[in-house]
Amino acid sequence: MPPSTRSTFAGYGVDVPVALSDEPGGEVEPDAPLPALVAGWLRGQTGATSVHVELVPPGYPPDECIGLGRRLADAAQRSAVPGPGVLLVLGDGSIRHGERAPARPDERAPAFEARVAAALAKADAAALSSIEPELAADMGAMGRAAWQVAAGVLGDDRWVSKLLYSDAPFGVGYHVATWERP
Repeated sequence: MPPSTRSTFAGYGVDVPVALSDEPGGEVEPDAPLPALVAGWLRGQTGATSVHVELVPPGYPPDECIGLGRRLADAAQRSAVPGPGVLLVLGDGSIRHGERAPARPDERAPAFEARVAAALAKADAAALSSIEPELAADMGAMGRAAWQVAAGVLGDDRWVSKLLYSDAPFGVGYHVATWERP
């Protein structure tokens, strides 16, 4: 998405305007995807001048996800922007947890989610890379591709990681983790 993109959370019931950069004007995207809206909102909350948004289709092949992650990591290393960079990865886990799930419950969902949570908790690039697209699709886990882009960013580097949240409210798996270089 162009850095001048502007939008709003109105489609989600709250007319909160967001922008991907401080640039004046810019095109208005009335139906911006939720990850772009969240990135723009967080940009505004933190005072960052701009954010770069890469939207990855859920069916993107694992090798291409990892390659994209490596390219993003390389671009961040070459960036002339001062200060620390932040990578925000948004993606839903399984939508098949229990009776409140938006899709038919699947007994494999808890084990799938535990595997994802463990990989995120350890910043384990190999474990994230090994999530099978077919299983993720069966689970309705739209975040698989984004997690594998994150695996490409992680590469072989060491990271200090912390899993802050891992649960399945409303029948959908959600995880929040932070990764920092030591």
